Amino acid sequence: MWKGKTVDFIQKLRILLEKSGIEYELIYHEISLRSAEEGAGYFGISPGQTAPTLILETERGLMGLVISGGQGRIDLQRLGSALCINKVKMASPGKILEETGFHVGSIPLVGLDLPLILDCRIFDFSFIYGGAGVPGWTLKIRPEALRELNRVHAVEVLEYMV
Repeated sequence: MWKGKTVDFIQKLRILLEKSGIEYELIYHEISLRSAEEGAGYFGISPGQTAPTLILETERGLMGLVISGGQGRIDLQRLGSALCINKVKMASPGKILEETGFHVGSIPLVGLDLPLILDCRIFDFSFIYGGAGVPGWTLKIRPEALRELNRVHAVEVLEYMV
């Protein structure tokens, strides 16, 4: 939807969310939150309620993946098999920045112009906390809103490696 590198993205995101009528909160924080555990501690929530957006490189192009934090590592082969995709790997930070305009760690839950895969575990929570497109900002939103505001490709039960 938009490539974002500045707080201007926050304003565009706010406008989109207001127009949609979706319940949300954009939260500014001065400290960097680099993991599900850090985010959970900062917001006083379960690590599973954090919802990082990862970018996958596939033979179909880039795809976004919103996972429930704290679930462990993703078995990309199983995910690819479930989606009938042969080649799935994590995109490099350089590729992500070049293709989306976003930095790893602040990739937004809403506003990516990519097909999105949702981990069904995010629906266990009333609200999830994830990227807002700009470092230092977090989006708190109902997981159901991601279906309405994004190009959802699939909702999967992701199998995690132990």
